Amino acid sequence: MPALMRTNRLLFVAGLTALALAATSPAHAEKGFGGTDGQSNQDANAGKDGTLSVTAGGIVFDRSKNGSGNSAGALKSATSWTPPPCWYAPKYTPEQLQKYLEPTWEAGSTGYEWDAKQRDRYVNGQPYKDFNKDKTGKGYFWDSFVNRDFPPGWDSCDEEIFWVDQGDPPPANIENAVTPEILAELAYAEIRVPSTKVTLAPAEATKVNLPTWSWLDDAQFKPVSVTASVPVLDIQATATAEPVSLRIEPGTKDAVTYPASGVCEINNGRIGEPYAKGKADRTPPCGVKYLRSSGNGTYPLQATVTWKIEWTGTGGAGGRLPDGAFGATQDVVVQEIQSVNR
Repeated sequence: MPALMRTNRLLFVAGLTALALAATSPAHAEKGFGGTDGQSNQDANAGKDGTLSVTAGGIVFDRSKNGSGNSAGALKSATSWTPPPCWYAPKYTPEQLQKYLEPTWEAGSTGYEWDAKQRDRYVNGQPYKDFNKDKTGKGYFWDSFVNRDFPPGWDSCDEEIFWVDQGDPPPANIENAVTPEILAELAYAEIRVPSTKVTLAPAEATKVNLPTWSWLDDAQFKPVSVTASVPVLDIQATATAEPVSLRIEPGTKDAVTYPASGVCEINNGRIGEPYAKGKADRTPPCGVKYLRSSGNGTYPLQATVTWKIEWTGTGGAGGRLPDGAFGATQDVVVQEIQSVNR
């Protein structure tokens, strides 16, 4: 990598470190374009309706239709797919870029050669003259933003800050320039779904060779969604997760599942069927039968829900993203059936 790019990355990492150290300090009133200070920080603001929106990298996330509760968690993709580790979006007006770069040049910490090249690029007309101030209000300087989890590839967006006229697409050679599809992928990463703890009958302890009914509260397992938008570009996308099936893993080989695959498909908006009086002689549509006692311990029953992910976005864009899964483990007591000999 050229020395210029290495220096840019060092500056970026140093900026992130400074952000982490300043996390406990009061927020500054004046921030960079898009609600950020030029780094990948987040600022939470609660609206009058209680909706919490978070601005991150020029992107606003609306989580008002997300899953909630202490047990809610993030989906894990059913494939090797991951959301973009970094992307490009509008970050600076001409004046903001000047305020961002000039103190670095004046400090001289990056060396004369780097400073001179930067001045040529943004001040001396190669290709931007005086930070493009003559185009104020007609576009923005775009820069890279990083997924806050710093996944592999987070440092791959190493293009220099570039200008895009309002209404124009970014240069064709720029990969991961923000689009409705990228917004959908980033919204996917923000989806939270409710706990997958299943209801069991019998509830307290089941018996050896007694079918145990399993089901999920259908009131909780409704579609959830997150919307991501870039207001200044007037683009947005919504990623929606819808539950489609429940996989039951009994936690021991000494068990059989209903159905035999262990996968309970959603049926009429419900996963599994609640047990009710009079169903004792029926086979549960979703459940498990343990063949051996858990003794003085328990079996770790794993319940995992698969969620179908679809997205829609600006201009009629949309499609499918890889399914996601979220699971939880619960302890099950299995007892021998006691008989009385007279």
